[in-house]
Amino acid sequence: MRELVRRIDAATPPGRDRAVDALRAFAILGVVLGHWLVTALVTDSGTVHGASPLQNLPQLAPVSWMFQTLAVFFLVGGQVGAKSYASARALGTTYRQWFGARLARLFRPVAAVLVVWTVAAGAMLATGVGPETLHTLLKLVLSPLWFLLVFAGLTAATPLVARLHPLWPLAVVLHIDLLRFALGGPAWLGWINVAAGWLVPYCLGAAWARGGLSGRTTGWVLLAGGAAATALLVLLAGYPASMVGVPGAAISNLNPPTLAAVTFGLAQCGAALLLLGPLRRVLARPAVWAAVALLNLSAMTVFLWHQTAMMAVTAIGLLAGGPLPGLHTVPDGPGWVLARLCWLPVFAVALLVCWTAFRTYEQGRGGHTKVVREKHPARTAEVRRA
Repeated sequence: MRELVRRIDAATPPGRDRAVDALRAFAILGVVLGHWLVTALVTDSGTVHGASPLQNLPQLAPVSWMFQTLAVFFLVGGQVGAKSYASARALGTTYRQWFGARLARLFRPVAAVLVVWTVAAGAMLATGVGPETLHTLLKLVLSPLWFLLVFAGLTAATPLVARLHPLWPLAVVLHIDLLRFALGGPAWLGWINVAAGWLVPYCLGAAWARGGLSGRTTGWVLLAGGAAATALLVLLAGYPASMVGVPGAAISNLNPPTLAAVTFGLAQCGAALLLLGPLRRVLARPAVWAAVALLNLSAMTVFLWHQTAMMAVTAIGLLAGGPLPGLHTVPDGPGWVLARLCWLPVFAVALLVCWTAFRTYEQGRGGHTKVVREKHPARTAEVRRA
């Protein structure tokens, strides 16, 4: 292990900003833990349906503030996308080649998920699994794909939006919400915010790549301004306190994104910028950096398979004589929360199994061994791809 850590550290290009990779890893882990904590699969008369502890325990809304980290991912995506496109142009790489390479890395692991779950769905139908149960499971697997579609769309538009000021898409979100909630406009208008809302942190990331977010003042302005705006929207304008969707709620801050979700994302982006200095100091330690680098090499694999890992544990629990507390029971009290916390390490082990089986679809042949074997920083493609 020490040799692996040493080689990963030696293979990292000297100019690489390790804090950017740490923010991406933080964002992915936030989504994974958030889903594991607020998603329950409840068995009822032989049928499995989804539930959320936020329905019965609204005081847990702050959990969604900690683990709804998509804005940070789009911030990093905008920064990396703008820098990589500028570098590609400088090297004479065409837009088609640049976008094709980024798209392939993003969607190779998606193909594996779709194939496995197509076969699994057919097998479940053949063995008598009801359509309601199958719909619940497939929704959990496929729902994260919306994020990848939006991210791919913003990546494709990088040459057009790389210099777009974040206030423009923010203004679009504001006006869409005014039309929907204040003037009684049609609900479908909210789907415009799927692009406009996530374009705000993406444009912030592009501005970061241009050196436009230097200095801690910008981070504090985003953090304080975004937090204050979110608090006012929740307390005075009737927006939900939860930053993730709650089944049965009249309004979801995430589906589609609302102005409160976007201002909350601005606060997260400000916090991320303020953490850059401390993260760089911590990541100078080879062991810490090795963990972050390896997670980034499999970020999409972790993201795509974490729900499958949770469902596999749930299914095994049923076969072993469930229902089990925190796994199959209704999330209606503190006891469920404590039991679910105990299940998190089991979910992590199941995710590790999925990672072992499917990581090569993201990393290509050889996986992370290329990082270990390559000693020259200038030729370390795997570390750079992370």
